Amino acid sequence: MTSKKTGYLLGAVAGAGVMAAAVAGAGMRLPMAHAEQPQLIRASTAPIFAPPPGAPMSYADIFERVSPAVVSINVTSRMDPNALRRAIPGLPFLLPQPDEEEGDDPTAPPRGGQTERGQPRLPSQQSSGSGFFISADGYIVTNNHVVENAEKITVVMKDETELEAEIVGRDEGTDLAVLKVKGRKGPFPFVNFEDSAKPRVGDWVIAVGNPFGLGGTATAGIISAYGRDIGETFVDYIQIDAPINRGNSGGPTFDIYGRVIGVNTAIFSPSGGSVGIGFAIPAEVADTVTKQLINGGKIERGYIGASIQNFTREMAEAQGMGEQRGAIVADLVTGGPSARAGLLVGDVVVAINGQSVKNSSELTRRVAQARPGDALRLDIIRDGRRQQVTVRSGTRPSERELAANDNTPGRAPGAPAPPTQAPPVIGLALAPLDDASRRQLNVPADVRGALVTSVDQGSDAAEKGLRRGDLITRAGDRAVTSAADLAAVVEAAKRANRTSVLVGVYRNGRTSFLPLNISG
Repeated sequence: MTSKKTGYLLGAVAGAGVMAAAVAGAGMRLPMAHAEQPQLIRASTAPIFAPPPGAPMSYADIFERVSPAVVSINVTSRMDPNALRRAIPGLPFLLPQPDEEEGDDPTAPPRGGQTERGQPRLPSQQSSGSGFFISADGYIVTNNHVVENAEKITVVMKDETELEAEIVGRDEGTDLAVLKVKGRKGPFPFVNFEDSAKPRVGDWVIAVGNPFGLGGTATAGIISAYGRDIGETFVDYIQIDAPINRGNSGGPTFDIYGRVIGVNTAIFSPSGGSVGIGFAIPAEVADTVTKQLINGGKIERGYIGASIQNFTREMAEAQGMGEQRGAIVADLVTGGPSARAGLLVGDVVVAINGQSVKNSSELTRRVAQARPGDALRLDIIRDGRRQQVTVRSGTRPSERELAANDNTPGRAPGAPAPPTQAPPVIGLALAPLDDASRRQLNVPADVRGALVTSVDQGSDAAEKGLRRGDLITRAGDRAVTSAADLAAVVEAAKRANRTSVLVGVYRNGRTSFLPLNISG
């Protein structure tokens, strides 16, 4: 199952590329907070300042206790040839793929800039992140994005001891990885995940890591919020305001007792530097995943073979379903578990195994918790009626495989308008999808719909991004293959005093649902 979301945050890895996110409220003027003045205490020697009630006097004792377990992680990897082509347009030679250099020593110095086969050698790149020991025998937790393409991994301890490490296991779904030190048995200093008392919003925390290559850096702040959805599938993040920057990825955030409450992973920033909004994977998630990686090297999750999206308030209104929430099925994997069970595109999933579903993330996570072969009872709404479909869970493919499946060849530019078309409906001129258009648009044989040949630029459809070459596959509760089908749904919606209709739009190998205004 894939959830249609757009990521907008960056991993805090020094040396890696930075994607900026816009920050709302730029230029706002905020009233100054009125803080209590610290109390001046006279002692027998020099005066000291007491902290505000509830704040620790100092983090020094915590840092001294936990910092030996925190490490810097230096990674050497080969540059992705596709990324290099994008970075250097018009590159005059063909770059080799990694499997074209089989037999070469990736750490050997370049021989005239070429491999033994006479092909250009891909340049190496250096990056760094953070991590921490979780056992005396040398297991280290970090982020997957720190080490996923690593050819060589060097771990640097607080006393500047350098150790080689290897990857035990990686999980793209939670962005976690486990390393193991090579050539030395330890014992190593280590820290534990918090598993008994969850800190509250407002409680103090301390982050330790390797920002910008400055190993052993400590910063402090508070927990700002729990349950932050930043576009990742399986994690509700902790938000902290302790400054974390590039290079902090994979490092720990501690509570004031020195227990790991989270693994630092991402920041929200217009510049790539800290603005006090950081995100950490909660300890309970990290603890569970890392134990599985150590025991088996991989994570297995349930899978039903359906692409879904949030069923929003606007969609519910368009369908006459009041305040109903859930996840709408946008696509099915041919021959997948959902297709075999009878789930249909356009079904709205509102519960799984008796537990209500509010959005696509909830459904994806609950499916992922299932074991392959488990029976999943899905309560759905189809054609206005509630019914139940039982799906036998499969095994979820890797995130890379799912992303590759989403990149189905899509719409070719300049699709010709078929010779006949009906009058526009809610700003859309539609025509039947003929064989010539199907070939040019790379539309699979099992996809049916009405082809958009033009869009009224003053319409709601244009405002929401519809364009020539899109396919309208559904409207309301019925399939659409012509303008007449869409017009009939629009007329029925008007008679029901609705202001919009829910349409399914096929583009670039994927279907998405959105409500279109029918008033005016």
